[in-house]
Amino acid sequence: MTKTPTSRVDRLLGSMGYGSRAEMARMAKAGGILLDGADLTDVSRRIAVTPDLPSRMEIDGEPLDPVQGLVILLNKPLGMTCSHKEEGALVYDILPGRWRRRDPAISTIGRLDKQTSGLLLLTDDGDLLHRVISPKRHVAKVYRAGLARPLTGTEGALFASGELVLEGEDKPLAPAVLEVVSPTEALLTVTEGRYHQVRRMFAAVGNHVETLHRERLGGLTLPADLAPGQWRLLTPEEIALIFD
Repeated sequence: MTKTPTSRVDRLLGSMGYGSRAEMARMAKAGGILLDGADLTDVSRRIAVTPDLPSRMEIDGEPLDPVQGLVILLNKPLGMTCSHKEEGALVYDILPGRWRRRDPAISTIGRLDKQTSGLLLLTDDGDLLHRVISPKRHVAKVYRAGLARPLTGTEGALFASGELVLEGEDKPLAPAVLEVVSPTEALLTVTEGRYHQVRRMFAAVGNHVETLHRERLGGLTLPADLAPGQWRLLTPEEIALIFD
């Protein structure tokens, strides 16, 4: 039986980005922290860190943020970078500001380049992150590519052959599945995550990707009602779909 973790309230809230221990102590004395409807004034108190804690604790009149183990589904807009440090608009800017201070940090599960949109997952669960991106898992990723030139009809067989070697590399790509949508649009399913892989695959057959959008990761599909720049938390059942 797994033992339920416990934490001091000030340490827990600090790790979730709410502020320093001193700030949490001041907030508690001012009546800003409620647990099960009652004022919690002693932030040195240890409490059980259970999944239902956000429904039982309030901080400044708002429900507690999700505890460690959150997984975020984001419809990444164009022009944003999957980085903590680069200049310009970052995907982390979309999330609540205090989430940038969480420990463990929230990180993207893999990356989409600046000019690629669509399904992006973020988490503070390092084990889950590594399971999803592990080459041994072969988690499928489906991209919709808009192309500069019409397909020739030979691309599908080459991509599926397992013999395509990208420029600057010596190891062939794993087989990928191409589904033609129109002469200049295709869905491509890959199970690897090499640098700019989809763009380089089409470049290898003399084409150029003009638009690129990730629609699916494993068995998880980007919801049609999640607009670019919007995000939501995944349920355990949805997280399991990644590995379907």
